[in-house]
Amino acid sequence: MPGGCSIRALWILNNLDGVVFSRRFPVVEKQWRAACKTENESSNEDPVRYTVPPFLPNDSEIAAAFVERKKSEGSTRGYGIRVTHSDKRSDSWVDDPITRHIISLRIGAEEEGESYLLWPLVLHVRGPYCILALPLIEPRHLKVYSRLCRRSDCGNAAGVDESISSLLLDLPSITGAFMVALAIGDIIIGDMVDPEVVVSVSPSVGGLLDSLTGSIGISGISSRAKPVAAPVASATPSSTAAIGAVASDAPKIGSRPLDKDALRNFISGAMPFGTPLDLNYSNIFTVKVNGFSSSDLPPSDLKQPAWKPYLYKGKQRILFTVHEIVHAAMYDRDDISDTISIAGQINCRAELEGLPDVSLPLTGLNKAHVEVLSFHPCAQVPEQGVDKQAMMFSPPLGNFVLVRYQANCAFGPPIMGFYQLSMVSEDEGAFLFKLQIMEGYKAPLTMEFCNVTMPFPRRRIVSFDGTPSVGTVSTTEHIVEWKIIPSGRSLTGKSIEATFPGTVRFAPWQIQRAPSSKSGSDNRSDGDSDVETESANNMVNVEEFLMEKMSKDLPPVDLEEPFCWQAYNYAKVSFKITGASLSGMSIDAKSVSIYPAVKAPVELSTQVTSGDYILWNTLGKCPSAATA
Repeated sequence: MPGGCSIRALWILNNLDGVVFSRRFPVVEKQWRAACKTENESSNEDPVRYTVPPFLPNDSEIAAAFVERKKSEGSTRGYGIRVTHSDKRSDSWVDDPITRHIISLRIGAEEEGESYLLWPLVLHVRGPYCILALPLIEPRHLKVYSRLCRRSDCGNAAGVDESISSLLLDLPSITGAFMVALAIGDIIIGDMVDPEVVVSVSPSVGGLLDSLTGSIGISGISSRAKPVAAPVASATPSSTAAIGAVASDAPKIGSRPLDKDALRNFISGAMPFGTPLDLNYSNIFTVKVNGFSSSDLPPSDLKQPAWKPYLYKGKQRILFTVHEIVHAAMYDRDDISDTISIAGQINCRAELEGLPDVSLPLTGLNKAHVEVLSFHPCAQVPEQGVDKQAMMFSPPLGNFVLVRYQANCAFGPPIMGFYQLSMVSEDEGAFLFKLQIMEGYKAPLTMEFCNVTMPFPRRRIVSFDGTPSVGTVSTTEHIVEWKIIPSGRSLTGKSIEATFPGTVRFAPWQIQRAPSSKSGSDNRSDGDSDVETESANNMVNVEEFLMEKMSKDLPPVDLEEPFCWQAYNYAKVSFKITGASLSGMSIDAKSVSIYPAVKAPVELSTQVTSGDYILWNTLGKCPSAATA
């Protein structure tokens, strides 16, 4: 059996539990049936035998099995969640978090003795759709999982050889199935945007326009006549940083109903006969629109990879963008430590003729304390050094993510300080911000904007009073927004201290119960613990029960925090920093080499944006992760 990835079948179900799209791959299914026949002939004494059904289950059987799974597994989305009535031979009986994403279905009527197990099904939930991808594995792996589901110890026990983790490590096809499911999810939702590559404003942008492909610009890929290029989007220019065009090849498709023709075209081009070759929608779209010609043939001594269907012709250069997203939880408490982490990626666009190899070192690994480091499949990566990671890659066409990583912040937090809010009456609160921005940050680090938002989802703001030491304030019915550094006025090479005291007055408190799907739940009182316990024990759907508890109204006499669920209150910070990475991860542009040698300038840009950067109310309740 091949060691790569092949897909036996795909199904897409909507939120009404109906199959709206399915695709089977007879070539792969033939391999599966042959392997099952060989396995059964070689293990006649094995009590766990897999009887090969005449065909893969039809759409109605898949839909019925998925509905039955949601009833038995305790999840509206079909995840395997451990509940008190979990039975043997179910995913939740294995009691492993991975069963939320790699599931099994029991096909057929078990009472009639005609049921069989369909595993592993990769489950990907995107919008209102559930995507199921069934990769090709070996029958012996299915037998191992079947034994895990029957084990009396309910999951992985210490000292036992077989476990779900060791089993999945032996199945690289599951990783491929996840990639297929993610790509299909992007297509059916219409969320296909190439990684952002920010380049300097210069005359060389003309070469960039020539390199765009297909109806989104393909005129410079070869000497053939191609459709007119679409205009390139421009980033907002800064007064201190020369940030220009954003190179993106992805066709922009808005949200719309399921486009079955687009799915069929993508599947036939990306994974013919069930084997994924190139899951880049831009490439598949371009090939479909423009086809090939003899002028695109590579040299006879080189093999053209699937991820580069066209050869570039035009002005040559390489563009890199280091894009980092900062997540932080700031508490300003002695008993809870502040946390800050960085999720980064290095985006690349290589406008190079032919099929060259590019080699470069990543620098700053030691400074960034990199915890996770992964690479594009086109890259070859040897053992890493103390502070450098050498790599070589054959660049694909268009924009792509070369490296992804998770790291610590080499500098201090870009925004430090505290947020305090206390209720002086049932409908009035007093707050105070005291923030230190860009402390210890030096040029070329530049903060292009910085906003702080105070959300009050449970209360309607009727009046506001307060003047910040810097910036402007605006309000809506449920939000107070403080623009410390507005767009167009950047901060470079110095730090500032910003304070903001004020009061906010709300409309009188009104209890509004969230609608419940359970009949009779409107009569439940907040203090009726017996009814709540009984409902929790009898409720099949765990997610629904949790959502109902989260939506319960807080009592109006609690003057501490009557705004958010479970009395949590916070402010969220948004910002953008350019000039350098905060982790220390970078590329030495002078050390980038190309083989065969060619004169091609290397452009490097860096941008840091905020993710979930939260200032928790120092005077209120706050969630935190337990330390080891």
